[in-house]
Amino acid sequence: MLGRLLSDVLRQLTAEKRTSPRPEAQLPGENPLAEYFFNNPGRLIHKWHHYFDIYHRHFARFRGRSPVVVEIGVFHGGSLQMWHHYFGPGTRVVGIDIDPRCRSFEDEATTILIGDQGDRRFLAEVRGRVPHIDILIDDGGHAMAQQIATFEELYPHVQPDGIYLCEDIHTSFMPEFGGGHRREGTFLEYGKALVDRLYGWYSRDHTVLTADEFTRATYALHFYDSVLVIEKSPKAPPQTSLTGTPSF
Repeated sequence: MLGRLLSDVLRQLTAEKRTSPRPEAQLPGENPLAEYFFNNPGRLIHKWHHYFDIYHRHFARFRGRSPVVVEIGVFHGGSLQMWHHYFGPGTRVVGIDIDPRCRSFEDEATTILIGDQGDRRFLAEVRGRVPHIDILIDDGGHAMAQQIATFEELYPHVQPDGIYLCEDIHTSFMPEFGGGHRREGTFLEYGKALVDRLYGWYSRDHTVLTADEFTRATYALHFYDSVLVIEKSPKAPPQTSLTGTPSF
């Protein structure tokens, strides 16, 4: 009976995005983002339920610190309101979308940029127009070329202690987005290669793998169901020491 109950909860947490009432596994007050979403007082938001724990785990330290948050994929603009509510006064939110109708969501604390995230020239313009990024959320077109181009062009631009989050990376398994199981060129396979680069310090063959800018700028990669979170923090070459008295 317990196993069946756990299975039911897991199915709820990974169910397809929907606007149905809050699942019992998500109680009010446990997560301010989930609480906002399930009692949404504003514009339409479309999110997988299990994303809220991921967001809160990695974004909580920025609350009350007036971060600059860039979200690619504006949809109906509801998440822009959610980020303002979550991070608090002084937060600057930059929404990026290909749909010019999204300009209507711009206000004194929200900037809207219209362009294709797969266009590297446009992404270079984003770097110029948004000189400081604390958190970047890629919830855009979800195609492989878009996700990879966005990471390559904007990850180096995120602040040294910032967060880069790419969601819906399950599209790496979907042919309509350029995906396929272990298919070369998917964002998931690209992300797996980033793990090697994180360990670049330890490579014995520097013609194949060596410490690079990603190695020196990255603290950790967190793979979740459909989400990759990358934490930045400047890294010096790792050191090891011996302390204490030998036992034999």
